[in-house]
Amino acid sequence: MALTEIDKRVLEHCLQRRVGAWQDFVDRFIGLFVHVIQHTSHARSVPLNPADVEDFCSDIFVEILKDDFAVLRNFRGKCSLATYLTVVARRVTVREMIKRRQSEALGHVSHHAENLVHHDSIPRIDDVEEVEALLKHLPERDARIFRLYHLDGQSYHEISRTLNIPENSIGPTLARSRDKLRGLKVADTA
Repeated sequence: MALTEIDKRVLEHCLQRRVGAWQDFVDRFIGLFVHVIQHTSHARSVPLNPADVEDFCSDIFVEILKDDFAVLRNFRGKCSLATYLTVVARRVTVREMIKRRQSEALGHVSHHAENLVHHDSIPRIDDVEEVEALLKHLPERDARIFRLYHLDGQSYHEISRTLNIPENSIGPTLARSRDKLRGLKVADTA
């Protein structure tokens, strides 16, 4: 699909920094970004609440504004602006989901952790070496699942394909691993 006149005008006005252009851009594409975030969340088995969706939208808008609209200036018009922005939004969303998952796994979660929709969380772990030391106490398969999910940011579906295991076995395995790691961490501090 070619670049529509409306999108062309919105794009040009943003790059020219016309008054109200940014608000027009936000109004036009925020629905698309919310859809991309929710779809990506579902595809990667990462539950989000409304505050998380707002945060990811902000991350996308910051990426677009960065370096004087570099993302928009790099648009070549070989597809629709919506298609291009969908790719940008998905990349930003996946990157931020991976960052959050790694932070959670390492225990470096800020005050935002209370807003995340997670049923379990592992105890605070200060560094990667400590994570690796704790993972040695898990069976090899369980440790690999834990790494793929928490450190590599893979979804249950991706882990299932990678390890050739049933997708519905991953959640219980992660829960058991968290419980065991939690117990080890508590024993270390006692």
